[in-house]
Amino acid sequence: MATQAPAPIAQARAPQQPRLALLGTGTVGRAFVARHQRLLQCGIALPVFELLANSRGSFDCDGAPDLALQIAIDALRGDEPHQVDAARLRRGDIVVDATASDAVASRHAEWLSRGIRVVTANKLGNGADLLRAQAIARAQREGHAQYGDSATVGAGLPLLRSIRELVAGGDRIHAVEGVLSGSLAWLFDRYDGMRPFSSFVREAREAGYTEPDPRIDLSGEDVRRKLLILARAAGIALEAHEIRVDSLVPSGLAALADDTFDSGLPSLDAPLRERYQEAYRDGAKLRFVGCFGSDGASVGLQALPADHPLCGGSGTDNRVAIRSDRYADQPLVIQGPGAGAEVTAASLLDDVLRIAQTP
Repeated sequence: MATQAPAPIAQARAPQQPRLALLGTGTVGRAFVARHQRLLQCGIALPVFELLANSRGSFDCDGAPDLALQIAIDALRGDEPHQVDAARLRRGDIVVDATASDAVASRHAEWLSRGIRVVTANKLGNGADLLRAQAIARAQREGHAQYGDSATVGAGLPLLRSIRELVAGGDRIHAVEGVLSGSLAWLFDRYDGMRPFSSFVREAREAGYTEPDPRIDLSGEDVRRKLLILARAAGIALEAHEIRVDSLVPSGLAALADDTFDSGLPSLDAPLRERYQEAYRDGAKLRFVGCFGSDGASVGLQALPADHPLCGGSGTDNRVAIRSDRYADQPLVIQGPGAGAEVTAASLLDDVLRIAQTP
């Protein structure tokens, strides 16, 4: 009797390589493309670009993301807005959100549930409504997809990672206090009470340290979002309305339209000069601080003793003190640059590399 030939062994299909979709072609998006291209030239294996997108539409890369970037930037001069379309992405691909768009952040959970990984500098995912943050966490589990948000706080400093690893190791976070805004750190490191504060604000905006509308930084809203992200990473279900915010923006400046607010910036000068002089007389330094703990959560300008842990550092440095069961007597202090397109883009790309290497 003839023996039957053994059935051929099925060849395991190699997993598809992840592709990148970059959403946002502003300063951070441009720095991300430039860094991606530099690392490729250094021989580092990176996911390839599938598309770039901004508020005017999606643009195919076809192996030339720098060319697609220029086309996307040129398209911003057009008149017709388009919705961002990432429908062509497949499971395992990576969306990089380099926008500050609430509409884009609202889709993070949707993409994760489809198995599309998300890397973001957009704080409106985990730093907005608690239900949205919970939906993102649930979608990660259900879609088996990673969420890289290192760039949302501290521009990639090992801050979120440290808090999450402490909690995962059984530690309990009691309080977090920090200078969380690189732009405000820069402003109060430079401000000397001599030049008008408004001139420093314009300088910081031109350097790319502030949001395009500096009132987002000056109002404390940016720090409040970061504080929400940190608290939620620590396992505390903090809501935005539970954070007391002391805004630096007078009501008249807050009410100005986007295209006229610059003319109102001098209204900051007299109040800030007065607060600076008072702190100077007391031998203190002004720092814009966000904190949460047993006494609640708050964001605002404080006059701190010169030897306070949060008075170290310079320029755009973030400086954060974490108190926990493990660090009860002396806080764990993390410090480093907390603003700028280059460091933010580097943090985004670090998360892309980490996630792309995770099965």
